[in-house]
Amino acid sequence: MAENKLSTDPYKGVRDFYPEEWAREKYLFSIMRDCAERFGYEEYTASPLEPTELYLNKGNEEIINEQTYTFIDRGERSVTLRPEMTPSIARMVAAKRRELSYPLRLYSIPNCFRYERPQKGRLREFYQLNCDLFGVTGPDADAEIILLAYEIMKGYGATPEMFEIKIYSRTLLNFWAHQVVGMSEEETYRFTKVLDRFGKMSREEFHTHLVEIVKDAARADTILDYLTSEEARAAMHTIQESAEMKEVKAVMDRLVTLGVPKSVLKFDPTLARGFDYYTGIVFEVFDTDPNNRRSIFGGGRYDNILDLFGTEPVPAVGFGMGDAMTEEFLKTHNLLPEYQPTTTLYICAVTENDISAAQELAHELRAQDISVAVDLSGKKLGDQYKTADKKKIPFVLTVGADEKKIGIFKIKNLATGDESPVGKGDIADFLFEQGLE
Repeated sequence: MAENKLSTDPYKGVRDFYPEEWAREKYLFSIMRDCAERFGYEEYTASPLEPTELYLNKGNEEIINEQTYTFIDRGERSVTLRPEMTPSIARMVAAKRRELSYPLRLYSIPNCFRYERPQKGRLREFYQLNCDLFGVTGPDADAEIILLAYEIMKGYGATPEMFEIKIYSRTLLNFWAHQVVGMSEEETYRFTKVLDRFGKMSREEFHTHLVEIVKDAARADTILDYLTSEEARAAMHTIQESAEMKEVKAVMDRLVTLGVPKSVLKFDPTLARGFDYYTGIVFEVFDTDPNNRRSIFGGGRYDNILDLFGTEPVPAVGFGMGDAMTEEFLKTHNLLPEYQPTTTLYICAVTENDISAAQELAHELRAQDISVAVDLSGKKLGDQYKTADKKKIPFVLTVGADEKKIGIFKIKNLATGDESPVGKGDIADFLFEQGLE
């Protein structure tokens, strides 16, 4: 034994996926893919390595400066493991802007990397569904992307009581900050960064930050009233009659028309979203359970991100949905399905001399679309049955001298203990009749 043994632990903040855990991930991905493709979105992918400069503009300063995995490669180039997918798809669209057909609907489920403190729902490596609609402006496009998010939640079995969709607008935030509060561009930028952390600090702490920004306690009070009081917002007629507010209302009205319950939709002026590239509607899906009261995922409109590449702008709206936070939501509401192995039938050989016949039978059944594993261990039958049960394989079949001679095999349902004698030519049909493949 080596004196300095290697640890079997994974790198901090990442996960190993054994079959049962990976099956859960595949379930998450399957709902994402199914919903996205039913909306006409097509899957793409890209390398997890990008030039660092891709993230230095229109991003989130905290993520860029503190949370990226950035290093110098052997060619003396600065490269970064992607912390998110939006800059990559923007680069790809810019590269073939004139060859692509619009409206362009794209989705991907890449793994992303952020060097942050691992905690519940947040990891250093995670998978994230990204759905983006390019080439269309207006409430219909914004409503479609939010409707897709809603349908994904429904796809997981979530009911309207389990979550809410908070909606706001960067254009409305900017209009209010400039026209009503009188903030400068610099003050608005700083305010947006603080607002993005609104739910993570006390009212007093937030007020202190506001006073630092606007240099006036009375103005800070007015801002807090707008953010936290519906009555205060309703009294601001300049806001209520603005084109920016009407845009938000139009999106919410479209969603209701498309079947999203009014109870799910929440106008929320404390919603900012941290990335600088957002230009219009922003939204986040929140868990309503008091034990998991947090944002699950979100997105919004980002019409100017292609400016980075010196091309003509292409309007875009989209969202990112991380697997870890989604899994926490499903756990909270008991919506994760029980593990089902991909193997339907486990064939046990009575003796080592019967293994060859077991393999031949398995080969024939696989040709009939049955998932079959053969026990090659030569262990006692009881131990082979225990192996199948531990793997949660639903059916077991035994091959021995008698079975080979008469061509009748006993198939045992491990869940019920029932055994059924089945002819060799009828095994596949029998299993299909059980509703399993």
